[in-house]
Amino acid sequence: MVKHTIFNQILQLIYRYNFKKCVDRYNGDHYTKRLNCLQQFVVLLFAQARGLKSLRDIQVSLRSQHRKWYHLGLESVARSTLSDANNNRSSDIYKEIFYDLLVKCQSLAPKHKFKFKKPLYTMDSTLINLCLTIFPWAKYRKMKGALKLHTLLDHRGCLPSFITVTDGKCHDIRVARDSKFGFPSLLPDSIITIDRAYIDYKWLYSLAQQKLFFVTRAKRNINYKVLGQHKIPKKRSIIADELIQLTGFYTQQEYPDRLRMITYYDEETGKELVFLTNNFILAAKTIADLYKARWEIELFFKWIKQNLKIKTFLGTSYNAVMTQIWVAMIYYLLLSFIKFQTKYAYSMQELARIIKELLMENVSLLETLSLKYERCKAINIKNTQLAFY
Repeated sequence: MVKHTIFNQILQLIYRYNFKKCVDRYNGDHYTKRLNCLQQFVVLLFAQARGLKSLRDIQVSLRSQHRKWYHLGLESVARSTLSDANNNRSSDIYKEIFYDLLVKCQSLAPKHKFKFKKPLYTMDSTLINLCLTIFPWAKYRKMKGALKLHTLLDHRGCLPSFITVTDGKCHDIRVARDSKFGFPSLLPDSIITIDRAYIDYKWLYSLAQQKLFFVTRAKRNINYKVLGQHKIPKKRSIIADELIQLTGFYTQQEYPDRLRMITYYDEETGKELVFLTNNFILAAKTIADLYKARWEIELFFKWIKQNLKIKTFLGTSYNAVMTQIWVAMIYYLLLSFIKFQTKYAYSMQELARIIKELLMENVSLLETLSLKYERCKAINIKNTQLAFY
């Protein structure tokens, strides 16, 4: 018989030593008498896994399972105690845990669907609407509040390799070009797909100087001259493949190098799309397909909004909201890690539903996911429990 609940098996994926280091770095448990950082994290992660929306829901759910929480001292948690912890303990603790866990997930992530081996990323943002009266710090419009979640999505495993949260008014390009937001350094030859909100030729030129490739849509008012043309394939979808130079007074100074412009006919929508890139090697159709693959980040945003609790919050302060967002993203990485390591064949949504239903049951998670014993050996698991390498 399995001694641990499924939730406890998931918690074992978090290195306690690394967790304690993060807590100590920010003095998270300084003068803490009740509900330390680990306990706070366990409660918030449990709320994400169970889909609990309020402090009262969490309190009632913990009480109903009190016999399974005694070893963590969580038989009963006062709502005020949890609320104070969310408001006062630095959310940066959970931000660091997220990035520590991300490295481990990336080591198991499957390859992206394209034949080339270069890393492929997509940068975009999504709004999380808030009530301005309750969240006065979340400025967006005169009568409306919002947060903006900026994400750099790694197509290997659909993992968010960079996340930052701003108010709703912050323009997307600010996050990409302003160093204070911590946009990561990428490996040379990486490819980034972006929409027109990120067209800042000075920033695009800085990417080219770092030996990075970008794929984006051209603005309608772009001024350029044609320097040459690539041979157009017989496929009707590619209308033109041109080598161009920007001719605008400012744009030419910001991006003095040549660019590649591809005009593509989308048979599904009946529209002509014009792409800009600094990649002169990949086929024109591949460039068009790369931009189409940008839709993965929209599916990612849709998934986290539907399956994680990042639209309704347990607290109203900025720190409480950020803490909940980071714990939610940690839970996404834990689900991804389980899916990668077990080679679970079905969707992440189904995986999340199975875990939600059996969260406090004393059963093996691997057996629940119908994993054969022979495959357990291949992924280095002992006693049918998940573990990091």
